[in-house]
Amino acid sequence: MMVLFLGPLTQLAVESPRGLFHDVKAGLNCQSWSKRVKDLKWLRNHVVAPLTEEFVFRACIIPMLVPCTGPTSAIFISPLFFGVAHFHHIIEQLRFGQDTVFDILICAGHLVGPVLCHSFCNRMGFPAIGSVLEHPQKSLILLFYQLGVLLFFILLFPFTDPTFYGMSPVCSLLLTPRSACT
Repeated sequence: MMVLFLGPLTQLAVESPRGLFHDVKAGLNCQSWSKRVKDLKWLRNHVVAPLTEEFVFRACIIPMLVPCTGPTSAIFISPLFFGVAHFHHIIEQLRFGQDTVFDILICAGHLVGPVLCHSFCNRMGFPAIGSVLEHPQKSLILLFYQLGVLLFFILLFPFTDPTFYGMSPVCSLLLTPRSACT
């Protein structure tokens, strides 16, 4: 999933005055974490929301969609349900005057991996492509945006194939002949 954010990560690295590694190191120190865990909004966005949302959407919605749509369609349809479940963020941003409706609409198994991935995505937010077009190093950053999207689509199916992780697909467990069960 992080390859999808190669563009924004490159932009962060280019714009970091002390260097990206210094920023990462500063973000990992104990004082920084002690401030974060006391911030209820940070806890909601980076711990509680990813954990509960990934559980609900991975563990509940996908198994319900697969029998109706098949695995490939379920993978692409489930984000629509996920998006609808996040409409409350639009109301929150409008209430606090953070953005216009147009801006908001434009931007709008094991759980450890998806939860960390979800938390990372919440942290990164929707890529600000508009700011890249004005950036002095826009060619480099746009190259990494494109590379990230390309790598995401190239790696999506191989890295989400259960056999890659030495597991049998769930559908193969459901399709065992009755004689094997008796």
